Amino acid sequence: MSRWGLVVEQNLGYGRKGRMWSIGVMDHVEGTREEALAALRIRAERFEPVHPANPKSRTLYREADGFLLVVEGVWQPFHCRFSVAEQLYDSTVPEPAEEAADAEVQDGPTAPVPVAPEPGPPPAWDAQVPEVPSWLGRDDLS
Repeated sequence: MSRWGLVVEQNLGYGRKGRMWSIGVMDHVEGTREEALAALRIRAERFEPVHPANPKSRTLYREADGFLLVVEGVWQPFHCRFSVAEQLYDSTVPEPAEEAADAEVQDGPTAPVPVAPEPGPPPAWDAQVPEVPSWLGRDDLS
């Protein structure tokens, strides 16, 4: 079963030069693309964008891959895009043990990984610099 990310893109910041386009994943849905689009529509209808602060009206449009929300503000309109994206990889989720074991069996036996020897005690000298400076204890430097 596929895992889908519910993605929103919206304007953040204030003023003409201070605005930036931002993206975020609102939630994840397990299931088909149609189920993810249905969940996305519910989220898009209820979504409260950052801008405008005092909306006059809201209009939701369906696009090929998601939805477009146009919010009329006091001075100008703002918009948000909503889309579904199939999650193919996530570095924070470990690979299931069964799949990892199957992958090892299919690849065949692997050579043992060489183990690095444990480091010895730290050296008394580092970059040819003595632990005690040569000027320490000299009487002719005072």
